[in-house]
Amino acid sequence: MPYPHGGLARHANLPPGERLRVLLVEDDEGDAFLVGELLAETNSMIDLLVATSLREARQRIGDVDCVLLDLGLPDAQGLDGLRRLLEMSSGAAVCVLTGRTDEHLGVVAVAEGAQDYLVKGQVDGVLLTRALRYAVERKRADENARRLREVELRQAESARLERGLLPQPLMTTDQVAVHTFYRPGRHAALIGGDFFDVVQTHPDRLDLIVGDVCGHGVDEAALGVELRVAWRALVLARVPDDEVLPALEQVLMSERRLQEIFATVATVRLDLDANRATVRLAGHPPPLLLSGGRVAPVPAPGGRLLGVRPRRPIAYDLEFDTDDWSLLMYTDGLIEGRVDAGDERLDVPGLSGLLGEPANRSVSLPELPAWLVGRAEQLNGGPLADDVAMLLVTRGGGR
Repeated sequence: MPYPHGGLARHANLPPGERLRVLLVEDDEGDAFLVGELLAETNSMIDLLVATSLREARQRIGDVDCVLLDLGLPDAQGLDGLRRLLEMSSGAAVCVLTGRTDEHLGVVAVAEGAQDYLVKGQVDGVLLTRALRYAVERKRADENARRLREVELRQAESARLERGLLPQPLMTTDQVAVHTFYRPGRHAALIGGDFFDVVQTHPDRLDLIVGDVCGHGVDEAALGVELRVAWRALVLARVPDDEVLPALEQVLMSERRLQEIFATVATVRLDLDANRATVRLAGHPPPLLLSGGRVAPVPAPGGRLLGVRPRRPIAYDLEFDTDDWSLLMYTDGLIEGRVDAGDERLDVPGLSGLLGEPANRSVSLPELPAWLVGRAEQLNGGPLADDVAMLLVTRGGGR
């Protein structure tokens, strides 16, 4: 017998990929038999499962495409049964098949989430088959639209967070030029917690920061935005230099969602009149100085990560020998790529070597950060895994 009560009927000459699996939730054996007969008459390519209660349906609903629900069951009546089934149906479409001819009930059932409302005795095999297939396609279309909307919302959220992480420099001086750069990593379009900022509070004073919150995702990016905004506020409020990073660490420790979340930062205070800089590092790689045709990391003490064990970073004073120099600040995504398919990382010495290559002499300073990332990706054999943020501040010829 095709479509036996509680069983499956398969057509061996039809490929399984073209079939639908439908669960009929019906406690009347005669009505269940009739539904099976209607589908068999039309050669509908539908495999029918039957459950006699919502409890039984819960056990069998896992891999079906559509559920055909009667509103009068032993353990559920009317719209209450529909609501309970919708909660357990996950990705399956739901159609109501009932003996009630109440038009208002049909409207409410569709409003609750049913794909269709069918009345027993008013549908034949062709109409029933068509209703089931249309319901499945509408459900798939709804799911695709929902996923697309979720992607659009995530992209919009990431764009807002990225604007918060990567602001326009707040500066008016023309004594130096600042070039910014950001490149997201390759992991599933998730934004990271890399951030930078530039603030001028005096005609001859410029403050810069580059930081990185560990991890990737909305929470880490939001924390990065908070740290950047907090740093800008502290600098604009003229908080003493030695108190800025400890205050930033307090913000991190109070706002992070997990105790193991930490951040690394590098800050630079430029005294333009004196042609000098003060560098502070908290677990962050050192800036690189380009001057007189040479490249060297600034030998500032590394300091501890923010959020691990509070300790005031040690300031390092850097005197520039000439009025032609550049200072490159970056996040560790730039130096964590591999070199020549081996286990060796690019690291700070490798990055210094790239900047010392004669080929970069023909690269303009505004294009230098992008050129560096391109060279790092060549050595890595593909895109860098982590996000990369850079600040390149230059004076005079910059080299």
